[in-house]
Amino acid sequence: MKRLHTRWTVVSVLIWSLVAFLPACASTGASIEVDQLKDAPDPLSANSEYVINVGDMLSIQVWEQDKMSGKMRVRSDGRISLPLLNDVDAAGKTPVRLARDLEASLKSVILNPMVTVVVEESKPPTLSISVLGEVAKPGVQALDPGAGVAQALAAAGGLTTFAHKSRIFVLRSDPQTKPTRIHFTYDALTRTAGRASLFRLKTGDVIVVE
Repeated sequence: MKRLHTRWTVVSVLIWSLVAFLPACASTGASIEVDQLKDAPDPLSANSEYVINVGDMLSIQVWEQDKMSGKMRVRSDGRISLPLLNDVDAAGKTPVRLARDLEASLKSVILNPMVTVVVEESKPPTLSISVLGEVAKPGVQALDPGAGVAQALAAAGGLTTFAHKSRIFVLRSDPQTKPTRIHFTYDALTRTAGRASLFRLKTGDVIVVE
């Protein structure tokens, strides 16, 4: 009994911390079904253009500007340092988009700048997802891009015997909208079709199993 009480105490602390982090969701307790989402993300397309990530090594060539050209690694803050421009945001952009942004910034110091960006070394990105509640290993999980809720639950050791398989929620906070509480069931997650199985997690998502 003491062990059970201790485990429930830890879970309670985690959930109350989550409530403080997402007050809009907690205050209403309302949730939406995953099937009601109008923009449930599809699996990542193999044809998607590459997006620069933290840790990538870039080769940047500025035409006829050898001192501004060279190799540089994307720092942990997602930026690179370039002569005359100092820190430049790189992570989250495609190589073509970064090249166009650099050309636009260099127009004030170079006449008709021409820039090419090539990713020479890529570091696979990871998703950082929190899994709380009735799972074997609650906490932060690092997942591959394109992972869904089922993969996150598996990484957390699966559901405990106390878990309610019909009460699984993803709490998503978007700076542009109100936080969203999305409802899943375990049965829907294990099907090969349907929006529950197609739903893709984003870094910062929190999964709660009640």
